[in-house]
Amino acid sequence: MKIAVLAGGCSPERDVSLVSGGLIAAALRRKGHRVALADIYLGIEDTADVESLFTDNDSFRWEIGDREPDLKSLKEKSGNGDALVGKNVIKLCRAADVVFIGLHGGMGENGQVQALLDCYGIRYTGTGYIGSLLAMDKEISKSMMRQAGVKVPDGITAYPGTGVAEIERRVGYPCVIKPCSCGSSVGVSIAKDREELEKGLAFAFEYENRVLVEKKISGREMTAGILCGSPLPPVEIIPKHGFYDYRNKYQDGMTDEICPPEITDEEWRDLSEEAIRAAVALHIDVQTYCRVDFILTDKGTVCLEVNTLPGMTPLSLLPREAKAVGIDYDELCQIIVNSAFDK
Repeated sequence: MKIAVLAGGCSPERDVSLVSGGLIAAALRRKGHRVALADIYLGIEDTADVESLFTDNDSFRWEIGDREPDLKSLKEKSGNGDALVGKNVIKLCRAADVVFIGLHGGMGENGQVQALLDCYGIRYTGTGYIGSLLAMDKEISKSMMRQAGVKVPDGITAYPGTGVAEIERRVGYPCVIKPCSCGSSVGVSIAKDREELEKGLAFAFEYENRVLVEKKISGREMTAGILCGSPLPPVEIIPKHGFYDYRNKYQDGMTDEICPPEITDEEWRDLSEEAIRAAVALHIDVQTYCRVDFILTDKGTVCLEVNTLPGMTPLSLLPREAKAVGIDYDELCQIIVNSAFDK
């Protein structure tokens, strides 16, 4: 099979995506496929012989730094500016039997790339553009999950003109500040007082002019994956220092991730059922794959968000969950490809 893997892009999660894309491409090559790996933002210079781009050679390596990538510098060096799709990307995708979307954040998860591929009738992995759009927007997804009976944190949406006093009155401390449409904990901080709140808002507004401020929920941090309609064993996330931010997510040894965690059968069932309920509420195709993040409290689960393109790096959570039920990384990638043909 000819498979095009799209990675990179021009979002704060670019480096995470490049690592995921390289690993996905290598896994699919080991499964016997001819694979072309492309950075959707930088594009491809020469596609005179597009078939030659699909190879069984594994030569791609990328590492994630402890900070988000410098997108301003990337735009200047590439000359691509604000264009989201580089040259010849669609030509490559049309030559493939299926496109594996290895993107994270930005156009990869907000439905834009899915809608673009739909316009050309190109088959791709993961959910469609509607579920992607709804899940990526934390303000919209919280509202829809709440209407479906999924418990979510209380909070408000803040804009550059929103007063700190109003946030204190309506949310209080401690609170979590995060951009509405970023993943990988980009732009996220926790505030315990006014000074930290002001710093957190300034930090989040660097990424987006719409910021979610939520009451911090005390409990155990859990994530539950869904693969082809079935919940996977949850993972408990225990950062060694601070909270589960960008650095703790992607630097080895910074976080303990326990799969399966020590929880009761009832808690396990609750996490699994709520994961499915949250995904369905956002019109996500659960017959593909996704991951749902929770806080497990004494009174049950509180859903933080749904990830339609969960990370596929060595430290990512979905591959750990799949491994717990005997699905290795290469087989996980193959299952995701197969699910694209079942949609």
